[in-house]
Amino acid sequence: MGASYHQFCPVAKAMELLDERWTLLVVRELVIGSRHFNELRRGLPRMSPTLLSKRLQQLVRAGVVQRRVDGDDVTYELTPAGAELRGVVETIGQWGTRWIGELGDADLDPNLLLWDMHRNVDRAAVDEIPAVVHVAFPEMTGRLRDWWLVIDADEVDVCDIDPGRPVTVTMTSSLRDLTRVWRGDLTWTDAVRSGRLHVDGPAAVRRALPGWFTMSDFASVPRPAAVG
Repeated sequence: MGASYHQFCPVAKAMELLDERWTLLVVRELVIGSRHFNELRRGLPRMSPTLLSKRLQQLVRAGVVQRRVDGDDVTYELTPAGAELRGVVETIGQWGTRWIGELGDADLDPNLLLWDMHRNVDRAAVDEIPAVVHVAFPEMTGRLRDWWLVIDADEVDVCDIDPGRPVTVTMTSSLRDLTRVWRGDLTWTDAVRSGRLHVDGPAAVRRALPGWFTMSDFASVPRPAAVG
């Protein structure tokens, strides 16, 4: 638990646990469905493994998370108390979408974007499996420039090295613009029409591609009308 606020208010007592850096984002990852340590790390790429272990231990001690060990397999699951935080995470995310819209360059992360996209692939919407989606960010350098989503019948993988499989379709965009599409700040149609997003592949696949993704949970949150 964090430092005490020394208040009997239940908001203050809850925040003694939840307002420590990264804690609520760890809960977010568990709400989304991450269960293993490495999955949590992929969803929190800038959090050190040491701090992640510490926060998980704190959440376990607080009764928010349960750690399960089955041989060499260690998983983390929300307890009933932790599951009640789903609504908190969703409400904060909706509020942040409406009122904290500005993205700085440091907020853009291709690793995190592709990881979020991969766990929102609707395999049932993909007509021909296996399929490979190549995502290119021309402004990036080195291994940050090209990414691949490999869609198989039972799983979806993210690769930052060419998997050596035939590419079904290629998406080319700046990291900022594709992030805006994913967040719902820019529609897929407007991104394509404006040239901010280029999709290369068979016509049928280009038309179907938006339906391959369920999109971010917050993409449909209404934004406030511009003032002035």
